[in-house]
Amino acid sequence: MNEENTQNNQYSRFVFLLQQQYGKFDPTTKKFEKTSNSKIARDLFYSDSQFSRLINGTASKGEFDRAINNISRLLEIAELRQKTQQTSQVNKFEFKKIRNILLVVIIVVGLGVITYKLINSTTTKIQNTTNNISRYNMLEWSFNSDYVNPYTNLRELPADCYFPCYKYQGKWILKNEYKIPFFSERNGFHYVAKEAILYVKCSDNTLNNKGENFEGYEYQKHELWYDQREFPIDSFLIKGSEKDVRDDYNSSNFVQDPNFVKIAEVHTFFRNQFKIDSSYVYRKGKVIGRDIEFEDLNLLKENLGNIETAKDIRNEFSKVIKNRLEDFSEPIDCNASPVSNKDFNYITAGDEMSFSCEFTTGRFKVHYKKTYVLEDQYIRNSCR
Repeated sequence: MNEENTQNNQYSRFVFLLQQQYGKFDPTTKKFEKTSNSKIARDLFYSDSQFSRLINGTASKGEFDRAINNISRLLEIAELRQKTQQTSQVNKFEFKKIRNILLVVIIVVGLGVITYKLINSTTTKIQNTTNNISRYNMLEWSFNSDYVNPYTNLRELPADCYFPCYKYQGKWILKNEYKIPFFSERNGFHYVAKEAILYVKCSDNTLNNKGENFEGYEYQKHELWYDQREFPIDSFLIKGSEKDVRDDYNSSNFVQDPNFVKIAEVHTFFRNQFKIDSSYVYRKGKVIGRDIEFEDLNLLKENLGNIETAKDIRNEFSKVIKNRLEDFSEPIDCNASPVSNKDFNYITAGDEMSFSCEFTTGRFKVHYKKTYVLEDQYIRNSCR
């Protein structure tokens, strides 16, 4: 009984401390007023499953002890930071400038790690990934850290609340994958967009900023596939069109088609710049960093029949990467996306930005549509 009382006391203490940082707690839904449980778990360096045990009161005594210590330290840091801000003589502009410098430093450090890997290996070398750490962890950490907040907050908005970008801030993801056939000296090469994770923040480096500019840092994951039939690019385009791919091609599943063999994954870091008016969102940007991860040569040998063919195809892809993907590093060419809601104050999670763009390989342009969905909105309340 004493043990049960102790655990109940620990749980009450844990919830009480969390409320100091994250607002009112609803014991029925086990959720907090200001922040999602996933965000709190990241702040405490826990997985979602670990935090679920804690918030549902099923964790062990040791787990509660460590969690209470963690949230206590978090509160102490927040209090110290508040005192520091109160005594600081740095004005608002300087603070935001420092904040942005820190964000850039964090991202540059992450890119430096990727660059170091690329310097020490050629693009044709098989890269053996020895852990399951996601390539976008550095980007995610940059925007979810408790110590550097890159977003514009409600208290920073003008008195008239005209600052359209504030409701676009947060995490966006790719709605649907899309496919693009390569145009090169040899047929059979295909580019598949599998994943995009975009963190958006208001821009604060423009003169007379009215909140009509925002920027997005994006992790992109693409796959390179080889069609053993080597059908020409026209086979995948709408009849009579020189740029539009067929719907059945875009919806096809290469994994289930024995004619297609996966050759590599492409990891890209991309910087977007957005501008918004009453009706449209305009997008431009370019690649900042890229990493290629080839499939194991023995696996390619198994899928393609022999080692000579495997090496040949991989070498061909290396040429495509070197001579064709460089075109895709140039500033993108996209049409504007209609706004989800003309009253920007009502933009909410689930809203979309959809851009019709052109992908260029070897001076040949192919149309594709890239749609982002707002998954985790930073400011959910409307400015008043």
